[in-house]
Parts: sequence; C-alpha cells; structure tokens
Amino acid sequence: MPDLAITVNGEPRTVPGPATLDDLLHGLGLDARTVVVEHNRRIVRRPKLGETPLAPGDAVELVHFVGGG
Repeated sequence: MPDLAITVNGEPRTVPGPATLDDLLHGLGLDARTVVVEHNRRIVRRPKLGETPLAPGDAVELVHFVGGG
C-alpha cells in the first residue's frame, strides 16, 4: 500500500498505509492513555482510535499529559 501524507502537530509526515490513529500512535511510540488525539479538528476517544482510518491530507494533533504537582 502507498504511504499516506498527513500532518502531525503541524509537521508533515508520511506513514505506511493503510493505517489507523492507533497505528500512528504505536509508530510514534506513544501510549494512547497519555495523549489526547484530535483528528481533523475532532477529538477521538480512546476506544475509537483503532477504528479511525487515516487518509492523505489528514491533520492530527496530539496533546501529551504531563504529571506533576
């Protein structure tokens, strides 16, 4: 399958297709429990990450939780 050209946190990136948001997180070494995922300006809940496919031109924003006090 061809690579997908997407944008992650404002930076162009290519990922092997077909791919889901969950695949993207795994490829970036991120745990879905520690990030909020926005896909094309919509928040995607954790149970839906594996069901949400990526397409060329998609925009993904990842916000990391930071612990502390």
